[in-house]
Amino acid sequence: MATHCADARGTHVVLRTRAQGGLVELPYVVSLVTGDGPPVSLPAADVTRDGSGALGLRGEAHGFAAHLHLAPRGNEPAYDATLTVDHVADRATAAGLRVELRLGAGNDPGWLVPGAFYGENRRADCTRPYPRYSNDPAECAADTTDLTACAWSLRADRCATPAVFARDAEGGAALATAEYGPLGEQGVGFADGGGRPVLRLHFPYREEPVSYYGSGSPRPADTPTHLWQPGERRTLRFTVHLHDNDPHAYAPVLRTLHQATPAHPEPAAWTGVEEAARLSAEGLHRWHYRADPPVLLETAAFDREALGERGDRPAMHVSWVSGAPYAHALLLHARRVGDEAMAGDAAAVLDHICANLTPGGTFWGQWSASGGWSAGWTGDRQRLHARTLGDATLFTLRALVAERAHGADHLAWDLAVRSNLATALAGQDPVTGRLAAAHDTDTGKPLDHEGAAGLAWVAALVEAAAIFDEPAYLDAARRAGDAFAGDVRSEFLCGAPEDVSLAPTSEDGYNAVIAYTLLHEAGDPDGRWLDLARRAADWTLTFRYTYDVTFGEHTLLGRYGFRTRGGDQASPSNQHLHAFGLICLPEWVRLARHLDDPYYLRSARENLDCFRQFVARADGDFNAYRGMVSERFYQTECFQAKGMLLTLSHAWSAGVLLYACEHARELHEFQEDL
Repeated sequence: MATHCADARGTHVVLRTRAQGGLVELPYVVSLVTGDGPPVSLPAADVTRDGSGALGLRGEAHGFAAHLHLAPRGNEPAYDATLTVDHVADRATAAGLRVELRLGAGNDPGWLVPGAFYGENRRADCTRPYPRYSNDPAECAADTTDLTACAWSLRADRCATPAVFARDAEGGAALATAEYGPLGEQGVGFADGGGRPVLRLHFPYREEPVSYYGSGSPRPADTPTHLWQPGERRTLRFTVHLHDNDPHAYAPVLRTLHQATPAHPEPAAWTGVEEAARLSAEGLHRWHYRADPPVLLETAAFDREALGERGDRPAMHVSWVSGAPYAHALLLHARRVGDEAMAGDAAAVLDHICANLTPGGTFWGQWSASGGWSAGWTGDRQRLHARTLGDATLFTLRALVAERAHGADHLAWDLAVRSNLATALAGQDPVTGRLAAAHDTDTGKPLDHEGAAGLAWVAALVEAAAIFDEPAYLDAARRAGDAFAGDVRSEFLCGAPEDVSLAPTSEDGYNAVIAYTLLHEAGDPDGRWLDLARRAADWTLTFRYTYDVTFGEHTLLGRYGFRTRGGDQASPSNQHLHAFGLICLPEWVRLARHLDDPYYLRSARENLDCFRQFVARADGDFNAYRGMVSERFYQTECFQAKGMLLTLSHAWSAGVLLYACEHARELHEFQEDL
């Protein structure tokens, strides 16, 4: 571990990692931000250092006096910071506080705001509008209605961990704080400082240059201040972390912050695993299953009186937001509890999917009552999304194996899986080894290999290699695993969901964890697959909330005491909590065993605990019907007001909960939760 020291140079505090030689600076330490003009700095005129190596900095200007105390954390390359600010003017002043940390020069700052911002955040070829970073002066000077800027500031509840990371040519650093402090909700930010990354904390928060609300039409900047009274004193706390310039260096810092955040003494879950399985199975079958043709409808409205079936979405994707994964989960549950009617209905859904392949030999993307089978939500009737196809293939294969154990064989499922995998193999890039991101409906040919959607084929190939005794499948999966390794190591996985183009998402992380864990288990003599699985899990955990967001007492989530720790932000584009991480719970637990690291197991338990909240226990529970499970929990101001709940039950939300609970029953790590 790197050693560290601190010293003062003029009005700057300089923190240095001796082993790395890099510099990070706290210039002027504190600034006042009023919203009426540029920030005003409080220069550190008095600097002291005690025998423990702690630095004390004092400064006074513009009616404020500030004292910053930086205490080193033993052998950790980190500091606990205490900032005390006195308002010494004789009249009230409206102002906020900003703390900045400036790094050295470098080509790529590698911004990370967990759950909210990843590097440039939005690729130039991504069609989904949401915040993007650019240091191009022309773009920075442009109208920010296109959501591109060289500096961003965000409220803390957008962050899975309220922290901001960056790196320069020599090393890196992070600033971290809590959601709330003495001046209200706090915030993080960053900026390009003339080729040097600048990390920021705001007290209270600031949302600049605009406030993102889930669409391409941003809201104006949100820049609250605090009204300081004469003689008022406030003490704020945050932490400073130093690390090397490895793009993965955030992982131990986030682990430290997570472990330092007190957890509630009791689990968040409202129900045990067994009850959650019963409820979600009932909800999936009662509210989402339709017999003619046999489908799992994507959504069912909470309000059955005013909306009735008009509030339901009469459509079914073959995976992702409905379809094969959840029919498989329902079939597992039905076989276990001996419900033959439910089992027959679940199998019928898979029959319907497998009986309707495209001319190109793959599954279709989506069925709808109005249009029949189509490509889905890709925006192109010829374009089938590889992640949707890959997941449908994997879970149809798993259903086939499970049914064989019960003495049932389904030839159509077998043939459909083989047909899809043949298309995947034919679409593998012969040079790079990447599996296609999209396939043509008519021919099955690859349309492009952009993003990591093709990674979803890997798991199906690995499992099919063993089940069908087809070594070529495993060879192709390994080539693809090597091809996508660069995406994992770059800390930017994108393209998994159909609806957010090439945005980085938590779903990309889940796919990578499943793929690389299975590759490891299929043979890993040099340990590279295990390393990639660990890296993918760490990246996925950047989306997972490490604390419980504070909700207003009059909001639904506040009234029900919803706890966010363990919930995942969907993506920087879709900023709400979702339960999709449960799809990889079996692989996640096995990965924790392979690594002999209880931290990953703890994260899996927190994830399952979080989403055993808000599964309706009776008709009328949170204005839903028994067994209904919502897709979206609004933990920040995006799409809906903070504290609201989407009043639709989603097939995938009930389905991933059911799937995770069915597997958790068999895992000794979850026995106390049953």
